[in-house]
Amino acid sequence: MATRVALFAAVFLATAASTAYGQAAGLRVGFYTATCPRAEAIVRSTVESHFKSNPVVAPKLLRMHFHDCFVQGCDASILIDGQNTEKTAGPNLSIGPAYALIDDAKTQLEAACPGSVSCADIIALATRDAVVLTKGVSWAVPTGRRDGRVSSSSDVNLPSPFESIASQAKKFSDLGLNTQDFVTLLGGHTIGTVACQFITSRLYSFNGTSGSSDPAISPSFLPTLKALCPQNGDGTKRIDLDNGSGNTFDTSFFSNIRNGRGILDTDEKLWTDASTQPFVQQFLGLRGAAGLSFNVEFGRSMVKMGNIGVKTGVNGEIRKVCTAFN
Repeated sequence: MATRVALFAAVFLATAASTAYGQAAGLRVGFYTATCPRAEAIVRSTVESHFKSNPVVAPKLLRMHFHDCFVQGCDASILIDGQNTEKTAGPNLSIGPAYALIDDAKTQLEAACPGSVSCADIIALATRDAVVLTKGVSWAVPTGRRDGRVSSSSDVNLPSPFESIASQAKKFSDLGLNTQDFVTLLGGHTIGTVACQFITSRLYSFNGTSGSSDPAISPSFLPTLKALCPQNGDGTKRIDLDNGSGNTFDTSFFSNIRNGRGILDTDEKLWTDASTQPFVQQFLGLRGAAGLSFNVEFGRSMVKMGNIGVKTGVNGEIRKVCTAFN
């Protein structure tokens, strides 16, 4: 009973956060109630179907939403096919199966409510539903976005795992996301994978010194990480970003970085950097009454991120297909 009460409270708080926290003008929860009342149900069932056959779509959707919003705003510009579009940029090549899911949902929505639901809103809704399927807590998604008319690979300048905490945090700050949002959204690494090529230098040539490993990696974990990503092994091999819990949306990602078991260097530095450590501590309940619920704050930060550069009203368009401008 206590668990059910706690879950209800978390969902209520996430909903309250989404409806109270500075929604972008023109967005609102239930935007399609009159024009396409089954919109959210259609997206949800599509996500459930794709997730059942290929659970990897969950972190791929989370990555897609993040990459879309950080370039041209949350306007589905990442979905456009063609030469030199955002989809062709290196960081977006690994999103793979999530593209097919969005196309599937769009096809069904066009059949049910032609010209009503934007591809940008499909991404936002599908991402929420995917997090829920990985045992995260739901949040209310404000909708009403329109799709953008620009998509260029040259505009893709995303935070990199090779950047410092300060540099990454600045890219978030430039888009209106504060340090707490930064830590919270990077906590999305609780699901998903990374290619070994992004951590081999950390394991075998730290700071350019051949044979050295990052001393921040726990000595008891280092052999495991080296076994997962052998020196001179397949750099494209993918491993969980949250070792031991890569398919479940929980706080173990933060426990891992606290214990020197972070996979990416910048993830590990969330624990050692003075500006970010307090938020990790709060998510782990290490700061007493000042603790934060990761699930609730994640929903809040996702709503905030989903406000970035949105196009509403007469701006943008509602695409007929998500992969091409009208």
